[in-house]
Amino acid sequence: MGGEAGDEGVMATDFFWSYTDEPHASRRRQILSQYPQIKELFGPDPWAFPKITVVVLLQLWTATSLCNAGWLKILIVAYFFGSFLNHNLFLAIHELSHNLAFSTPVYNRWLGIFANLPVGVPMSITFQKYHLEHHRFQGVDGIDMDIPSQAEAHLVTNIFTKSLWVILQLFFYALRPIFLNAKPPGMWEFTNLVTQLALDAVMVYFWGWKSLGYMILSTFVGGGMHPMAGHFISEHYVFKPDQETYSYYGPLNLLTWSVGYHNEHHDFPRIPGSKLHKVKEIAPEYYQGLNSYRSWSQVIYMYIMDRTVGPFSRMKRKASKKDFAVKKDN
Repeated sequence: MGGEAGDEGVMATDFFWSYTDEPHASRRRQILSQYPQIKELFGPDPWAFPKITVVVLLQLWTATSLCNAGWLKILIVAYFFGSFLNHNLFLAIHELSHNLAFSTPVYNRWLGIFANLPVGVPMSITFQKYHLEHHRFQGVDGIDMDIPSQAEAHLVTNIFTKSLWVILQLFFYALRPIFLNAKPPGMWEFTNLVTQLALDAVMVYFWGWKSLGYMILSTFVGGGMHPMAGHFISEHYVFKPDQETYSYYGPLNLLTWSVGYHNEHHDFPRIPGSKLHKVKEIAPEYYQGLNSYRSWSQVIYMYIMDRTVGPFSRMKRKASKKDFAVKKDN
């Protein structure tokens, strides 16, 4: 395992390089050999569709209700209410990228496009493409777009730039793949785009720009300096050099499809968030020895204030010929 952790308060100048496979596949095999009943947890969550529908309709209703509000009120409602709804929908889309609402993949795609509506910008279909690669090629250089670029890592080096990076991290997530691993859009991306633009146009035509602005603000602030956005950092940023995935066991799992159970999720991506806690209950000895968090806000604070932590604080591994062959086949 390579990389320098900054022993005397100095930020690392390279990623942590691992020369072993990612840990989840081997742990999955071990757990299933000992606890085969975990397979009974696999499969869609029957409550996913109604839960998503309620959040989508509530957020759209809120947006229309604010059509005549002042921008300060819109910003306050966006941060303290709408951000929680839209971030919930981010993670609903994450759930749907693993086909965890319906057994038929195409139904999950349509529901993802529906869940995308209050977000204001199309992202559901594109997210699925890159996210599944993040699972299949975790940490692999040039393929896993969850990892910051070299440019980010060299620019984000102090408290101010790290704070700015946290505030703008959704832009980095959106733009990073375009520059590093662009994929040609297909019919589903086009459908996502047209559907989203149609909804945005309807919002502006009937309720005005403030309603659309509220949705965009809810997305932006919910993905930046916000308690729920702490999961972006907590999941894979290396605070302990011998561990590359971290779980969070705090109360915000109730609003985030239990994405905090992140080691459990990577071990068993076919288990819906509503059942991930059962993995830890069935096989506690595999997770109790791992470092975990109880506060996402604390993770954000640690990331910004710890001089040794930054975008380089991620585990990477070199791509093999097999990795690129598998990626090409997909």
